[in-house]
Amino acid sequence: MAYRGAALLALGDPTRLAILERLADRPSAVVDLARELPVSRPAVSQHLRVLKDAGLVFDEPVGNRRIYRVDPDALAELRDQLDRFWSKALAAYEATVEERRQEER
Repeated sequence: MAYRGAALLALGDPTRLAILERLADRPSAVVDLARELPVSRPAVSQHLRVLKDAGLVFDEPVGNRRIYRVDPDALAELRDQLDRFWSKALAAYEATVEERRQEER
């Protein structure tokens, strides 16, 4: 389960967002992610730790590697949170428009 605030903060970093996008395409090991990104393998590991602590990814051992995957439940929860923000923003906009209409009458 994603920790909402931590998940949003984790995705505020462009490298972590790029890692999550790649993991959404396919599970990957650190070495594979590091090949695709302009950062070192230790840096990728640190970013993965943040994403894991935020509950967005999990890993499992496969041979001598750890394969990282996106947690689909965490992404669904994050999407729900963004949908709630969007709904509130639309409701606030609608209320503002209605207030202005009433002021103009």
